[in-house]
Amino acid sequence: MSNRGYPLNAWYAAAWGHEIQHRLTPRTLCETDLVLYRRSDGQIAALQDACWHRLLPLSLGRLDGDSVVCGYHGLAFDPHGRCTHMPSQETINPAACVRSFPVAERHALVWVWMGDPSQADTATIPDFHWNADPALAGRGGTFYSLQCEYRLVIDNLLDLTHETFVHAGSIGHDSITRAPFDVTHDERSVTVQRWMLDGDAPPFWARQLGRDVPVDRWHNIHFEAPSTIIGDVGVAEAGTGAPQGDRSRGVTGYFLAALTPETATSCHYFWNFVRDHHIDDPNWTEYLHYAHVNDGQGVYDQDKAVLQAQQIAVSKYDRPPFYNLNIDAGAMWARRIIDRLIAAEETPPAGEQTSTPSVFARQA
Repeated sequence: MSNRGYPLNAWYAAAWGHEIQHRLTPRTLCETDLVLYRRSDGQIAALQDACWHRLLPLSLGRLDGDSVVCGYHGLAFDPHGRCTHMPSQETINPAACVRSFPVAERHALVWVWMGDPSQADTATIPDFHWNADPALAGRGGTFYSLQCEYRLVIDNLLDLTHETFVHAGSIGHDSITRAPFDVTHDERSVTVQRWMLDGDAPPFWARQLGRDVPVDRWHNIHFEAPSTIIGDVGVAEAGTGAPQGDRSRGVTGYFLAALTPETATSCHYFWNFVRDHHIDDPNWTEYLHYAHVNDGQGVYDQDKAVLQAQQIAVSKYDRPPFYNLNIDAGAMWARRIIDRLIAAEETPPAGEQTSTPSVFARQA
């Protein structure tokens, strides 16, 4: 197996839809530089960010209609990567093209397929319908170029015992470390479930519930390969039936994480936290947004500090990077699934040969 830590045949989040306008937006995904822009018909184009001629990043050029004009010598490329203009000559070299990537916009995010384009099935785009559910409300954000590899974030989100220590005073509570948990998995997913019954609500949840009463608290965390996680979390008044499915005396939140490798040691972390209460109150939206990201003091800010420090340590020490505890079961299964996906890409069926798409390979 190569040292590549991610599969390529997958849809990866590249941006929020509102970020991509009729202008050139550079982004690095899976160690590949891309330039994205919205065409005049509203669709999004994604091209390799390197001119066929002299490799200048196309993102340093400009748009002319729906074509990208290189800022060095003026070569123009259409949204499919075909060169449509060369300076000082009428005949265009038919080999002049840049690679284009399948791209789709769904549930507020822009997704790019980084591998074999013939396998790009939009039916397999990760389900993030919570972003657009009218019965929920929230405002997400992004850590672009988070300085840790994406699998460290997956580890973090599949083992929420860290809340007790990293997020003490907000969502942390020692009942998390005492509660039993269940882990289930299949070929592409892992689910970690934990119930904390008849205990105090930590401040973050007590404020949302609006009542100082004992609560039943839940963590249902679902990982879908290679890099998305949905967390169904919340509290309800103890003994009112939440474990059996009745959450009417409680509040629920969903945290959404779409993780995209940038380099071997960095990633883009698209996140959202949506709630099922006070959905028409913008003050609640702002409060919960800043509870997560707020000038270094939010919950996700705290995770960011830990994860980036962890990446530095992983790169520094000459020892196996991890020893595993029982609490790491979910993360261990996720890593095994990712490893199998990578291995499958690198082991073609008998009689077939694989090749890495050229930087300049054009997709129709």
